[in-house]
Amino acid sequence: MTDFLPVLLGSDANVYGMARSFYQQYGVRSVAICKGALVATANSNLVKIAVLEPELEDDAVFEKTLIDFARAHAGTPLVLVSCADGYTVLMARHREALRPFYHFACPDLQTVLDLDIKDHFYRACAAHGLSYPKTATCNARNYRDVELPFAFPVIIKASNSPAYWNCTFPHKKKVFLAGSREEYDAITAAIYGSSYQDDLILQEYIPGDDNCMRVVNAYCGLDHKVRLIALGRPLLEEQTPEGIGNYAAILSDPAYNDPALLEKLCAFLEDMQWEGFANFDIKYDARTGEYKMFEMNPRQGRSSYFVTAAGYNLSQWLVEDVLEHKPAERTVANRESLWMIAPYGVIRKYLRDPALLAQANALKKQGKCAHQLYCKEDRNLKRWLWYLRSQLNYYRKTARYYGNKGLRD
Repeated sequence: MTDFLPVLLGSDANVYGMARSFYQQYGVRSVAICKGALVATANSNLVKIAVLEPELEDDAVFEKTLIDFARAHAGTPLVLVSCADGYTVLMARHREALRPFYHFACPDLQTVLDLDIKDHFYRACAAHGLSYPKTATCNARNYRDVELPFAFPVIIKASNSPAYWNCTFPHKKKVFLAGSREEYDAITAAIYGSSYQDDLILQEYIPGDDNCMRVVNAYCGLDHKVRLIALGRPLLEEQTPEGIGNYAAILSDPAYNDPALLEKLCAFLEDMQWEGFANFDIKYDARTGEYKMFEMNPRQGRSSYFVTAAGYNLSQWLVEDVLEHKPAERTVANRESLWMIAPYGVIRKYLRDPALLAQANALKKQGKCAHQLYCKEDRNLKRWLWYLRSQLNYYRKTARYYGNKGLRD
């Protein structure tokens, strides 16, 4: 089916990856509805911003904007895709109002909140036999007095990602690492001196380089059954304050698929009655031989184009479910590929594992690699010049911020 219009919520690299997926599979170009225009989707022929609404996160504005757009495109099937946590929450809150106008997969609001809020997610993990790092929480009232049940260093991150995304304070980072009580006190004071007043997650640090991480993307159908699950092994994470925890390069290889882990995640999603895309960040703990769950995002991950690059086009599973209503068995991705958003020179310089680097080199030579933001079908002068500048900037950014997860620039 090609006579439909993908409507993507957001304008970041995730949106661009989904637009590429739709174009590759169906030859259709997407539109975006967002609160702000980001450079990842600028000057693109694959996705155009149809509505730019700064107040889109307001409930009444969100519902009216999406329904007005749908009514203006009556007669064309519209496939709606959230590309950010906050948009998934809004979709879940308004899904009954949106159903007459859009085709989409989205859980009910309580299910989204149960898994998107990190301390809720950890409770669900405990109930399903999934390991996670030793964890405590603090809030705006008690953060000065909290006694940690584990030793430093400690990871500090927001429990409520959408709320944290909208706050500002000096030296803000997506994730902090405090090596001492003094650093902890300074970081938490800075966070709670901003508009962010929800809980913070305080977590034991799991040792190991970025390549000890695992990322899993899954799609659950309207019947709440897992239709696709794909595991990738990150080689390097981004280093900028806003990018910490995002991946710079991911290796897909069936050798890294852990059947027991994937089966647990499938059982978890199906038991939670999940619907649509889900994204897990996980780290392998060499001390115990366990995989520790970090978080679940209620959407495909920012780096989820790695799944399409490996030959499992994300848009296909969505369209065949919500638009074509085709039955499907579970698919476990099992092909080799290399995905990057950073230039390969950065990967080569900062990837410390020689075996993984040799594997990445081999895949690159074989042409089994893809770059998130470069698509030859979308090449034009403005986008090409921006792409070159952004790639060169990765060298500077990585050198400046490498290893810095403290309250400093």
